[in-house]
Amino acid sequence: MAVKSTFDFDQMLSSAREAYGEELLKMAEEGYEFAFTYSDNVAISSSAGKLIQNYPERCINFGIAEPNQVGASAGLALSGMVVYSQVFGPFLSLRTADQIHTDIAYNDVNVRLIGTHAGVTAAGGPTHNCIADLALYRAIPNLIIEVPADANQCKMAIRKSFTHDGPMVIRIDRGGSPLVYADTDYEYEFGKAIETLPGTDLSIISAGSCVYWSLMAAKILKDEYGISARVIDMHTIKPMDYEMIDKCVKETGNIITVEEASINGGLGGGVAEYLCERGFNGKFKRIGLPDEFAVLGDPDEIYKYYGMDPEGIAKTINKVMNG
Repeated sequence: MAVKSTFDFDQMLSSAREAYGEELLKMAEEGYEFAFTYSDNVAISSSAGKLIQNYPERCINFGIAEPNQVGASAGLALSGMVVYSQVFGPFLSLRTADQIHTDIAYNDVNVRLIGTHAGVTAAGGPTHNCIADLALYRAIPNLIIEVPADANQCKMAIRKSFTHDGPMVIRIDRGGSPLVYADTDYEYEFGKAIETLPGTDLSIISAGSCVYWSLMAAKILKDEYGISARVIDMHTIKPMDYEMIDKCVKETGNIITVEEASINGGLGGGVAEYLCERGFNGKFKRIGLPDEFAVLGDPDEIYKYYGMDPEGIAKTINKVMNG
């Protein structure tokens, strides 16, 4: 059964980038014991900044030495601590790849890497776009990849990760995104996708902010094209919920993936690999950032430029479905 989504297109934006700090602060106040390492982009006025001010003995600033930060986080975890480590997303994936691979994943330690500014949301241009991270993370053993759909789900991921055994990446964007779910009273489990909207003609599998875009696209598809689209929140990119993919193939036949990352090696790549190995013969399309350095501009304008806004997603799906 589908979970109740909001479909309130005029609601206030919520920020997952603030939500992770809010939840960590709340957990600290409740007596949870953990360490927090961070880079110098954490504002004192933010919720994570308040955690740093109130609990300085457990918070360590590594400035712009991200590889040192991730390596030291592994050391703290090896000493028995649960560690939350916030790093600017593109630098987490590109500058600390060795430390994630060898220090974190190989040692199988309890570090939760929080990569912010996912996709093109850094607004710093192609050098600061976080678009290759999913491809890298998927290739590293022992690493769970979690991409919350909204701020409340981000809080759920942060809290649930405390008792998870092993390393994890939690990928969130920079700015505000509408809440996908009307409340938090739904089953949320790592590795188990969520049917956010029922549909019969095709399944849109997405993660992160793209879940809300996909919901809006599904509404356009129904109202303008008469196409019934199911929307799946594949919040865990690894391990991927293959049972949900099988269910979608059986019940809708056609699969579309939507992600705010490169179409190479990420969510769409993982779904395609699984489908091809099983002789899938339905219609399939990856929607995401193409194999190029993105144009420079406001994130919303960039996503619209690449057809990743709701209208663009709906138009692409209509073309796929109707030849």
